[in-house]
Amino acid sequence: MDILNGIVLFANFVIIPGLAYGAQLALGALGVTLIYAVLRFSNFAHGDLMAFGTAATVLFTWWLQSMGVSLGVLPTALLALPVGIVAAVAISLLMDRAVYSFYREKRSAPVIFVIVSVGVMFVLNGLTRLLIGPDDQRFADGARFVIRARDFEAWSGLDEGLALRSTQVLTLVVAVIVVIALFLFLNRSRMGKAMRAYSDNEDLALLSGIDPKKVVFWTWVIAASLATIAGTLYGLDKSFKPFTYFQLLLPMFAAAIVGGIGNPVGAIAGGFIIAFSEVTVTYAYKRVLDYLIPWWEPEGLIQLLSTDYKFAVSFVILVVVLLIRPTGLFRGKVI
Repeated sequence: MDILNGIVLFANFVIIPGLAYGAQLALGALGVTLIYAVLRFSNFAHGDLMAFGTAATVLFTWWLQSMGVSLGVLPTALLALPVGIVAAVAISLLMDRAVYSFYREKRSAPVIFVIVSVGVMFVLNGLTRLLIGPDDQRFADGARFVIRARDFEAWSGLDEGLALRSTQVLTLVVAVIVVIALFLFLNRSRMGKAMRAYSDNEDLALLSGIDPKKVVFWTWVIAASLATIAGTLYGLDKSFKPFTYFQLLLPMFAAAIVGGIGNPVGAIAGGFIIAFSEVTVTYAYKRVLDYLIPWWEPEGLIQLLSTDYKFAVSFVILVVVLLIRPTGLFRGKVI
């Protein structure tokens, strides 16, 4: 029984949160890797684009809630999500038209785009704070749990209860649907094939009659949509705070690079690798060890790093991968 209690406790605080967080990072990293693969630059504004789209979703969710609209057990934010996606797509296309297109026409070096994206990042960050403020905002409603700890304890007879939040289940379900839809689009649709051709060889794609403006348009549409979905799921699971999404830029880039920058499959794998690395390194194992090794009474929490340093885990992994295997786990053909 002690072993089962230890397993349930570990699942509660490591496995389930790691899966949910990994799915959120994977969706964010997919947007990063798509922009890199097609538009050929690292978009440092992606985290704040995520924050902007999520802020629009939060504001519309509050309006729906004030009007008495709800989805019952599901969060009302799902109804507001299309509005957030439209807002994120609109601001992305506006920034591309006002900023990125100028440097794209001049065929500027990728490092110029990176520097420009930093400027766009600050603009989006300020705009998001102006719209919704800098503080923590909660907008989740509906059923809170799929499985409650007390119900699980009563059913299993264990001392530890397994709790499964509805936002965690929703994150995994939505992530699976979005990833399947994205891969079908890239591999089956005419525009998806055009984007892959443009990514593989821009000059040959242009000679084949592919419209670069349409490729750029759909790249921003998909990247902004992925960012808003990932940001909304993260906000539902935890809370919404603009600065948090700026911090998420590091683990998202780490996920994309660990998996292989430009490779969607690598971005998904990298998202889960980074998420589980952060969760496992910052978790306090004392209670788990009390169950698994009852004769050993460890002093302290048996925690490798404080949760305050969880983003440092992403940075260390990023540096190690760049030093040992800069191409990432899934090197080779992009999208």
